[in-house]
Amino acid sequence: MNALATDPLANPRLLIEHVYGYVAYRMGDGPEAEDVTSEVFERALRYRTSYDPAKGRPLSWLLGIAARCIQHHGASISSDHEVPDVADDFDLESDAIRRISVTTMVSKLDDRDRELVALRYGADLTARQVGEILGMKTNAVQVALHRALERIRRDVTRDGGERRPHEHRLQTSSGLS
Repeated sequence: MNALATDPLANPRLLIEHVYGYVAYRMGDGPEAEDVTSEVFERALRYRTSYDPAKGRPLSWLLGIAARCIQHHGASISSDHEVPDVADDFDLESDAIRRISVTTMVSKLDDRDRELVALRYGADLTARQVGEILGMKTNAVQVALHRALERIRRDVTRDGGERRPHEHRLQTSSGLS
C-alpha cells in the first residue's frame, strides 16, 4: 500500500485549500477561519491513526473534523462579515454590496442548506463528493443546492430591489450561480 493510501495527510496543500475554503464559507474569511483550519489539522495530526480509508476519503474525514471544530466555536456565517480592504480594477462598491448581500442571505439558510453550500462552493467539492460526505444521492444534492441558491437569489433580489447587471449578481468568483 502506498503512502497516499495510508496517510490521510499525504497531500496537505490541496487538503488545506479545501478545508480552509469550507471553514471560511461557514465562518467568514479571516483570522478566525485560519485558526479553525489550523485546529482541524492539529486534530488530524493527533488522531491520524484513527483514519480508516474504508470509511471515506481523507477530505471527507477532515471536513467532518472541520464541522465539529466550527460547531465547537459556535460559528456560522455572520451578517457583519468584513470585506477585505484590497484595491482591484473592478467596482469595489458593487462587489462589497454583492458580497455582503450574498453572505447575509447564506447565513439565513437552514443548517442543512448552509452545509451544502459550504461543501459545494467553500470546499469546492462536486455534487457527488458532497453526496458521499452527507450520505445523499448526487441528484438530491443538486436539487437541494438549486433550491437553496434560488432562495438566495430571490432574497438578494427582494432586498436589493430590481437586479441590475452589475449589482447583486450571484454569478461571480464566489462560484454561486
